[in-house]
Amino acid sequence: MNQGKFFRSLGTKVRGLRKRRGYSQEDMIGFGFSARHWQQIEAGRPITVTTLLRICEVFDIPMAKVVRGLDAGIYETPSIEPPSRRRRS
Repeated sequence: MNQGKFFRSLGTKVRGLRKRRGYSQEDMIGFGFSARHWQQIEAGRPITVTTLLRICEVFDIPMAKVVRGLDAGIYETPSIEPPSRRRRS
């Protein structure tokens, strides 16, 4: 599973939400985020569910809407070969 891709996509989505609402990264301090933490979120650093819930609360958006589609392409298909069949004598 490529979690990095998921969190980078999440960071991009969160940045878009912030910009559409006209907030700067510094404005996010007023919502209880440090400027450094917010920069890390938008850069795609992994976050906790608690942080994701806080983001959803700030933007008044359901979590399902924020994460919808972000898992596309993150699941790696394992290359497992089927076990060989042995004939019993």
